[in-house]
Amino acid sequence: MLQKIGLSIVLTASVVGAADAQTKLVEKVTKKGDELVIPYEKYKLANGLTLIVHEDHSDPVVHVDVTYHVGSAREEVGKSGFAHFFEHMMFQGSDNVADEEHFKIVSDAGGTLNGTTNRDRTNYFETLPSNQLETALWLEADRMGFLLDAVTQQKFEVQRETVKNERGQSYDNRPYGLVYEKTSQNLYPFGHPYSWTTIGYIEDLNRVNVNDLKNFFLRWYGPNNATITVGGDVTPAEVIKLVEKYFGAIPAGPAVEDMKPMVAKLEKDRYISYEDNVRFPMLRMTYPTPEAGHKDEPALDVLAEILGQGRNSIFYKNFVKEQKALQASASNSTSELAGEFGITVMAFPNTSLAKMEEMLRNSIAEFETRGVTDEDLQRYKASAESSLINRMASVSGKVSQLAAYETFRSNPNYIQEELRRINAVTKADVQRVYNQYIKGKNAVILSVVPKGKADLVAKADNYTIDTSKSVAQPQDYSNLKYTKAVDSFDRSKRPVAGQAKAVTVPSYYTTKFKNGLKVIGTKSDEIPTVTLQLTIQGGHRLSAANTGKAGIASLTAALLNEDTENYTSEQFSSELDKLGSSIRVGGGSEDTYIMVTSLKKNLDKTLALLEERMFRPKFAQDDFDRLKKQQLEGIANQSTQPTAIANNVYSKLLFGDGHIESIPTSGTTASVSSITLDDVKQFYKANYSPSVSELVIVGDIAEKEIMGKLDFLKKWEKKNVTIPADTKAPAIAKTKIYFVDKPDAAQSEIRIGYVAMPYDATGNYYKTSLMNFALGGAFNSRINLNLREDKGYTYGARSGFGGSKYAGPFTASAGVRADATAASVIEFMKEINDFRTKGITEAELQFMKNSIGQSDARKYETPGQKAGFLGRILRFDLKKDYVAKQTQILNTITKQEIDALAAKYLPSDKMHIVVVGDKKTVMPELQKLSYEVIELDTDGNPVGTSSVK
Repeated sequence: MLQKIGLSIVLTASVVGAADAQTKLVEKVTKKGDELVIPYEKYKLANGLTLIVHEDHSDPVVHVDVTYHVGSAREEVGKSGFAHFFEHMMFQGSDNVADEEHFKIVSDAGGTLNGTTNRDRTNYFETLPSNQLETALWLEADRMGFLLDAVTQQKFEVQRETVKNERGQSYDNRPYGLVYEKTSQNLYPFGHPYSWTTIGYIEDLNRVNVNDLKNFFLRWYGPNNATITVGGDVTPAEVIKLVEKYFGAIPAGPAVEDMKPMVAKLEKDRYISYEDNVRFPMLRMTYPTPEAGHKDEPALDVLAEILGQGRNSIFYKNFVKEQKALQASASNSTSELAGEFGITVMAFPNTSLAKMEEMLRNSIAEFETRGVTDEDLQRYKASAESSLINRMASVSGKVSQLAAYETFRSNPNYIQEELRRINAVTKADVQRVYNQYIKGKNAVILSVVPKGKADLVAKADNYTIDTSKSVAQPQDYSNLKYTKAVDSFDRSKRPVAGQAKAVTVPSYYTTKFKNGLKVIGTKSDEIPTVTLQLTIQGGHRLSAANTGKAGIASLTAALLNEDTENYTSEQFSSELDKLGSSIRVGGGSEDTYIMVTSLKKNLDKTLALLEERMFRPKFAQDDFDRLKKQQLEGIANQSTQPTAIANNVYSKLLFGDGHIESIPTSGTTASVSSITLDDVKQFYKANYSPSVSELVIVGDIAEKEIMGKLDFLKKWEKKNVTIPADTKAPAIAKTKIYFVDKPDAAQSEIRIGYVAMPYDATGNYYKTSLMNFALGGAFNSRINLNLREDKGYTYGARSGFGGSKYAGPFTASAGVRADATAASVIEFMKEINDFRTKGITEAELQFMKNSIGQSDARKYETPGQKAGFLGRILRFDLKKDYVAKQTQILNTITKQEIDALAAKYLPSDKMHIVVVGDKKTVMPELQKLSYEVIELDTDGNPVGTSSVK
């Protein structure tokens, strides 16, 4: 099989490098021809650590990933959330890295970093300029081998609060945020490793102590349970040398055996429900399916597509197209121990979920008569191939793929097997898995209904979790010992970076068609794809002269995704899927965009479909009615979401009544209700013009070749489009707090700011972004370190300037613990005031220069990054040397200049402060502050009386 696909693999047990390190080359995979392969070399160290190296010199960057084969599945009943909690602790310093230094060191090196945890693994990763490879490995080794002495009770308590804030933001305070948790609890038996979610329960987080956490580390975080994957502008020899140096002496941890699959079994349909702060009732049915890697996984993926993915699915036809529900979907989600086939219906307000369940079961049964077609398999296989290729657009994507394959398949080259499995799926396979896992089988059926509307549930709850019996597998935490590596070098010395490699800004071509369409492009041949980004200026701003029709830009863009003169939307979608391509139209604040992605081999057919979509929309009445209804429902739903309320009220205060930016791009209930199909046709006819459009091309195609394929755009009829001029935002006389009540909200949303200035690549806008970096632009900024790391009030806090061609706001924002709302406002304003009056420190100035200056290596790697860069050049008419000018400004800007910018552009006495939260918890404390407090409703209109100070 390997020979058949032309794959070259070398298996060996030879010793590489220093004899005492005993690093063995396990295999080497190279690419031949056009085969879909990520080349790599795989090694094993004497302590059990697996090393994978992928060499790619296309950009001067390196991505380092350390994956530990431990996730929440290794936790115990009553101690949920450990794996994720420990992910947080791994950033809090180690023997040779000070508290809060990990982020700072990587940022200072021009890099970015993060960590993620799921049921089955935890990974930590950095992307840096390639001359900083040794720094990344030094950091990762220090927390693998030298962490525990730096884990203090104080750090533990702060991160406990941060994790609880994350739970509040991502679960408790988010609409439908508990769906996954409720499903897991009731799908799996008590004690099953998947019966709790990765975030854990609040009571468990409150119960855990620092020694429990240390034991978790000692049991699971040994090198023998880890894989280091390094990819990018490196050589295997240099990586091996450094990995041996920093990791080779770290002792192996206790032996770790893979867990066995534990697929859920249901003796009956389990009906459960809960009430939430939502507008739309939701029905979620979950069937047990096999684990990831099982032979039936690809066939179940095809079944999910047929039932509930895309416009050709049964659910789309029966629910969405017929306006019976807002959304309906299906997916097969798999993990290491089990899988879940999930079906979700988002119903319209006040709809009985019992009715939805009946329709859903009828739609599932429809599969039996519909069956599986050749086109179903063709769409699935083409889309899967395209997805695999696009994952390889960046070094981080390739490294992540190699790391996952090694962790769960012990085969970094599993992409070959994945392709084989995808292409081997037959119609009979899909029919068989339907009969085996779905037809007549039991499911967990969850109803989520608005508060006070329990009568909408599908059926009364009939299942209670039995906690008297547990299937938990005991974990052995006995005889754990913390043993540090003994070295022949000084780990306390941070590595000195090698010589930085010059970063080359992508070369590009430009042209302008006779009809006014501006074009910019660059050839990028790392993957065989082509990306086109067409931007039609105007968007929501075109409604400035007639705000009574606000929302029309979004509605028009949505209709362009529907029927055309020659294709129904279902046929159009099918043609795209068979090519593995996508064409997506969307409306924004300042433009309408059309995003096109295609494999190079399918570009001609994709461009023919683009021409059809752009120039031959059908604008059918039934499509219009359905999309208008959906847009109105979305507008109504915003009043249930604290983040949407905060953003909308904040914009209204900033820009003032009547300003187009004070109205959401989706419009208002009144404005969208007034829009007719003729309005949409006229909007399209008047405003979709090449004279206000820009086309960005990035991909595996030369300028001459692509220009020969764009005749249909050269023939695009030019129109005279007038984009309304900007109007000045109202001045703010005095800083006040504007409060919106969101009863029982677990968190408060805070927005602080004013309308500042438009974008400028080399003027004060760019300089203020440099100024803000230390205040709220970096993870190690003053605002984030204060509110998240020091106080534990929030999962993340930030600030920034948001200008475009039009003046945009300076905004500081966060979602914070409800009981810390007033304290958070105090800390926000303290940091802004201090920066305004005292300025930046010399250390912060140098950190900013290093971080931003060295990050250039990461800016031009992927097609998306290149498209964004080129798009800015066209939009703001930038010169070719603007990046060099920015670099000059960055290198020469002084503390005095930064301080002057802070004093001018941080008017803390003339800002709006918006707080959305639970009035009974938050208001009494806010009224103690030295600001006038004005209460508003969710639309930003005054209610009650203000508290004058």
